[in-house]
Amino acid sequence: MNWLSNFENLKSNLLSLSTRNNFEKEIEPDLAFMQWKDFTLKIREAKRTVFFIGNGASASMASHISADLAKNAQMKTEVFSDLSLITAIANDLSYEEVFAEPLRRRMTENDMLVAISSSGKSPNILRGVREAKRLDGVVITLSAMKPNNGLRNQGSLNFYVPAMSYGMAETCHAAILHYWMDLVVASIG
Repeated sequence: MNWLSNFENLKSNLLSLSTRNNFEKEIEPDLAFMQWKDFTLKIREAKRTVFFIGNGASASMASHISADLAKNAQMKTEVFSDLSLITAIANDLSYEEVFAEPLRRRMTENDMLVAISSSGKSPNILRGVREAKRLDGVVITLSAMKPNNGLRNQGSLNFYVPAMSYGMAETCHAAILHYWMDLVVASIG
């Protein structure tokens, strides 16, 4: 593979972005981004919180976008990246609970959870999403790889790219997250 073929692969994956609502109905990407932006602006206005979860590089992305959204849109954001919190929950409960447990204690109705998972099959991400839905939160999912992954249809809005490698999925997810944040920031001036 050379740079041009890598770029074409990235372009193809981004052009193949699938966006679905909570009824598993395919909607146009621009409409999905506008709905996501509108959800976010309502959360900002109500001084609610946007939570972010992910594993590995997706955790880094969650932290990065959380910081950018807090700084650039003056929003309350939270990401669960504290090593003491993660290891205590993993040790005392299970690793599958590392996101669900803090959400139980911190998330309230109409807060937002942005769940990022390249494979869409991480048990801790899926459990966190279930908990956020139980708490009546707005859930946004980003996934890749297999089109029938467990995360793809779990959110109020679901963003899926058919990238088959972690690097390509993560690059696409970064582009999606930055585009959303830019829409939010542009809307608040």
